[in-house]
Amino acid sequence: MPTNDRASWYDEQAGPLVRLYALTRGRARPSPVLLDLLSLVTADNDPARDPMLSPEQAAVLTLCRIRPRSVADLAADLDLPLGVTRVILTDLLEYGHIRVTRPVRPTALPDERLLQEVIDGLRAL
Repeated sequence: MPTNDRASWYDEQAGPLVRLYALTRGRARPSPVLLDLLSLVTADNDPARDPMLSPEQAAVLTLCRIRPRSVADLAADLDLPLGVTRVILTDLLEYGHIRVTRPVRPTALPDERLLQEVIDGLRAL
């Protein structure tokens, strides 16, 4: 091994140099705010306006300004574990940089039988 090239061990396969717990400042769980996998995240703020954002937070804002994205999609796009993504999103939510729209719970949706009766009634007209 050459002694003059100390960084030769690093390549694309080595993965991130920053440990995941460093991205979340040691927190393993997000705050009590529930972020469902299907929750849609929308960003109104430009990441360039806040120089205190981490690169991951800025990436979330950039992605979510283009179009709303689900929590699951963001985790995949950022190539981060879901738990880490949720912590990052919770921070951005607390800072007021993002809005989260939660999916409608199935119990809040109309009954399928009622919808079928409405369809049948419309067809009868």
